[in-house]
Amino acid sequence: MLRPRAVLLPVLLVAGAGVLSGCSSTVALEPPADANDPRCADVMVRLPEVFESHERRWTDAQSTASWGDPSAVIIACGVTPPGPSTLPCQTVSGIDWIIDDTDAPMYRLTTYGRVPAIEILVDNDTASSSGPVDTVSRLITDEFDVESQCTTLDEATPVPDAP
Repeated sequence: MLRPRAVLLPVLLVAGAGVLSGCSSTVALEPPADANDPRCADVMVRLPEVFESHERRWTDAQSTASWGDPSAVIIACGVTPPGPSTLPCQTVSGIDWIIDDTDAPMYRLTTYGRVPAIEILVDNDTASSSGPVDTVSRLITDEFDVESQCTTLDEATPVPDAP
């Protein structure tokens, strides 16, 4: 005669496997060069669980976050700060962002003049960049070093002509 525990254990194992298989997979990412900067940790722990209708997913790299399945928004803190650029630059909540639409509909937005730098990748077919950029801009504290800021073409210093 089977004991109730002997029957219950296999049932629980099968049910547990079914629940686990319904979970979304971990997003494989590379950690940014300065992912261990404590200012990144301060930002990452305060990111929301949802952007629009996209739920946050686990990533396997420090100072990274992802939302949506497949990923609609990816954030990485500690990326190499960009140098001067001719790409569009927009200020959101006091933070300058360089906007790269080279791979549209995937947009790459990177803080400009801030160390550590933060990068946001947004699939504009499935998500808006305004929510993540506004959220992250508000999380960047005064402890982030400010090394430069965006300028207009009128304010830019011309590069001398080469001889």
